[in-house]
Amino acid sequence: MLVAAAVCPCPPLLVPDVAAGAAPELDAARTACTDALGVLAASRPDRLLVVGPAEESGRGPHPAGTRGSFRGFGVDLDVTLGAGTAAAAAEERKLPPALAVAAWLLERTGWSEAPVEGLGVGEPLAAERCVEVGRGIGRQSQRVALLVMGDASACRTLKSPGYLDERAAGFDAEVARALGAADVSALKALDAELAYELKASGRAPWQVLAGAAENTGLAGTLLYEDAPYGVGYVVAAWS
Repeated sequence: MLVAAAVCPCPPLLVPDVAAGAAPELDAARTACTDALGVLAASRPDRLLVVGPAEESGRGPHPAGTRGSFRGFGVDLDVTLGAGTAAAAAEERKLPPALAVAAWLLERTGWSEAPVEGLGVGEPLAAERCVEVGRGIGRQSQRVALLVMGDASACRTLKSPGYLDERAAGFDAEVARALGAADVSALKALDAELAYELKASGRAPWQVLAGAAENTGLAGTLLYEDAPYGVGYVVAAWS
């Protein structure tokens, strides 16, 4: 059963070494992520599952001990998902960037409350399938907490990665409202095609969360919402 969830953005810029001189611009987001992880720790889960967007090579399960790197962003920094050593079959796998950011957050906060696993979700995954994956998580007998990584639209300003799209602000506002209110129905109803057009990487992970949270009665709190680089970043905690 799902006992708590934290929703965090996943830009590599969240890692100060990657952001370099621009690091202070996301200090408030980092603080909010730390607070959200505190909610997960307080729930005393048996297992923490990290869910985030991934390209085809990064999809599927990532066991504890799977390594990630920020070398592709010009930084000599490696991270490991949770404690332990990955099995030999997983040694060749690398965490997708979103899960590497999650691993960095967990290392930064000293997570030790429960074993950690990762799940990369493909951006094109249909809403119904996302929800069904989440339901499978929610049906587990263990007390499961979710760390859900993903960004809202990347089209908030002219300098955004996706340029300016007038629909982006409204989409992001609804996402922030739904995540802050733990509105499962609203998350299920997010338009996958619109999310794709707005380059919102969090849509599929959020809908996995919605499936896992069905009938749990979890309440949400919005901890952060902004678009400092023209990309919507949201932090929320459910408990």
